[in-house]
Amino acid sequence: MNSKDTNYDFAIIGGGSAGFNAARVSTEQGMKTAVIDGAQELGGLCILRGCMPSKTLLYAADVLHHAKMGRKFGLTIPQARANMKAVHARKREIIGDFASHRQKQIKNAKFDLHQHRARFIDKHTVELSNGTKLRAKKFLIGTGSSVSTPDIPGLREANFWTSDEVLNLDFIPKSVIVLGGGIVACELTQFLNRIGSRVIQIQRSKHILRDHSLEAAEVVEKAFSDEGIELFTGTELREVKQTAQGFSVKFKHKDKIITRRSAHGFNALGRSPNTANLQLEAAGVNTRSSGQIITNRWQQTTAAHIYAAGDCSGPHEIVHVAIQQGELAARHAHGIRKLKPIDYDLLLGVVFTDPQLATIGKNESQLKAESIPYLAKSYPFDDHGKSILMEAKYGYVKVFAEPSKGRILGAEIVGKDAGELIHCFTTPLAMRATVLDMLRAPWYHPTLAEIITYPLEDIAEKISSA
Repeated sequence: MNSKDTNYDFAIIGGGSAGFNAARVSTEQGMKTAVIDGAQELGGLCILRGCMPSKTLLYAADVLHHAKMGRKFGLTIPQARANMKAVHARKREIIGDFASHRQKQIKNAKFDLHQHRARFIDKHTVELSNGTKLRAKKFLIGTGSSVSTPDIPGLREANFWTSDEVLNLDFIPKSVIVLGGGIVACELTQFLNRIGSRVIQIQRSKHILRDHSLEAAEVVEKAFSDEGIELFTGTELREVKQTAQGFSVKFKHKDKIITRRSAHGFNALGRSPNTANLQLEAAGVNTRSSGQIITNRWQQTTAAHIYAAGDCSGPHEIVHVAIQQGELAARHAHGIRKLKPIDYDLLLGVVFTDPQLATIGKNESQLKAESIPYLAKSYPFDDHGKSILMEAKYGYVKVFAEPSKGRILGAEIVGKDAGELIHCFTTPLAMRATVLDMLRAPWYHPTLAEIITYPLEDIAEKISSA
């Protein structure tokens, strides 16, 4: 659509995963739709600076790591090292193809595209950065998030990298201090270490990956330590300094003040919603203190005709969730009846470290907090035939089920290809299947997936003997 009218049924601010898919659904429903996105390059965080470039690099580092482990498999591989210019070129080519496809989708879609930034001036009007005023009956905000800089002395003044710079490296840094222990911090810490950098990771909480179980975090921490990453957890950051030689970070750890130095620094201390410049108060849209937009189960904000989806509203910063939220908002805005809200009891998450960490459904802390009765059984990778021969011995599979009939409540996998294996649970969980249902299916030997049967069998035996 090229009319560039200024009156719409549905106007979407942000053309990333949530916004694009909301626009696709709204046009399918016959709504006159506009997408407003002032980014220099269209495509959204996932394609341009998130999921796809990071996983391209992580896989390259994984291949390199296996080559360096050749001796364990009886292989002689004289030399294995990263050619970062070639790795960077391959990543740019792959991401360029993805971005080009998405940009064609956006520009050839049946909605108007306004390549400007927007701010609300009243409940039904936004003003674009070119001065145009655009009105709509309903809106969706899908503006995503950006790297946050906490109030740590010296951090704002220091020229620390963000994930954007790390994902664009075309050389091997001599040494890097990584601040943070979340998913992005951990994935890129291991990447930097594997391509040949000396890496120091400093995390404020007692464990990395604090939103996951302690048991899972400890497995990843052990793998990091074994690979030579210097990891400090339970710290209190005191000061960051940029020097002629690079960076220094002073922090408290186990009642001692420690200073570490590196050639480069990487701020991975989290992300903040991109909502500060939207002038949301003019539209009656409320946010939390973090800037995250408050929504109900239909993605409606405190102004019922304005919806929000994706990283700017949460509660989970995951692409497939953002897509679900955007699509739900568009359908609800169109007035489609008998909609169902997103079922977060089916929440699926993957951390692409090695070993990978994957979860689905309710975790153990949620089950305890909600006083839900459950059985939990686990089985380690270091006692499983296929993982042993693959030298993939870190981690375990853990299954949570109802005590009476064994209905699957959730699962946690830490180990080789956990992000693939966790999908063995997606259909059973959605269909409210039991451990007995899953055990009726054939499981090929020897496979990694076969390890899932062991905790299933333990739970089945517990149920049958009850």
